[in-house]
Amino acid sequence: MKIVVDQLHKTFGKNTALDGVSFSFDSGHIFGFVGPNGAGKTTAMRILSTMMEPDHGDAFIDGVSVVQDPEQARRCIGFVPDSLPEHRDITVHEYLEFFARAYGMRGKRCHTAVADIEEFTGVEGMRDKVLAALSKGMKQRVSVGRALINDPSVILMDEPAAGLDPRARIELRELLAALAEQKKAILVSSHILSELTEICHGVVIIESGKILEMGKVADIKSRMQASLKLAIRPLEDPEKVRRELQRLPMVEEVHGGEAGEWMVSIDGDECAGADILTALVQQGCRLAEFRQETVDLEDIFMSITQGDVQ
Repeated sequence: MKIVVDQLHKTFGKNTALDGVSFSFDSGHIFGFVGPNGAGKTTAMRILSTMMEPDHGDAFIDGVSVVQDPEQARRCIGFVPDSLPEHRDITVHEYLEFFARAYGMRGKRCHTAVADIEEFTGVEGMRDKVLAALSKGMKQRVSVGRALINDPSVILMDEPAAGLDPRARIELRELLAALAEQKKAILVSSHILSELTEICHGVVIIESGKILEMGKVADIKSRMQASLKLAIRPLEDPEKVRRELQRLPMVEEVHGGEAGEWMVSIDGDECAGADILTALVQQGCRLAEFRQETVDLEDIFMSITQGDVQ
């Protein structure tokens, strides 16, 4: 199963929401879709879920066009919007059962599908509660359940972690990991970049309707980090540690960091970092901490985006 987004264009009046957006990812992978507010993420999600047509371009779910054959594409897609409607007259079980029936399930098949989804998403204990009475986290679980009721191969999630407390975010992350293990292809739009760093196999960064960067998170980090950076916290005599660092030929820069650390930029790889540690120990420098600093998704996001809004 492969998802291919090919040159999507979409305008609203004079505003260009998407300007030639193209990317692809495979089943079993979680792909992050990152960008400032107004970058075009929700527009792309709506096109992928067949809720909106592009002006130009297309997207394909295992070769099925979302533009030319939306009915067939919908059978493969589960869409989780950023919020669940607060129906006050329908219970969790009734809500999930309604969508199971909408997909043509009847009798035992419908009962089994709903029961399985309630168990998988952890909402079986609140199946008789009305949707309006649920917490944000529980509503998100129900929303995921609705998206999974027809066992789709592709899951699209628009800001699924927004407004969730820490426990609910952890539970959502575990749920996504379980779906990836089931070989679902998952596209997640989110502003909580630390969450995406931990769960995503790849990422697409978009701003003003254009893709700025995409690929595996590790590969993007490698491209963005021009030189190796170390954080060194002396146990004693920090000035001696600084002097010894500045004598080493591979050290480019030394400056003070937080908690008494020295932040060190070096010209070299991890072997050069190991040589620095060896040299400091040989000079009698006692260190409380010595670690390699790496850029994360937030660093990447802030370095390549300008905060432009369409």
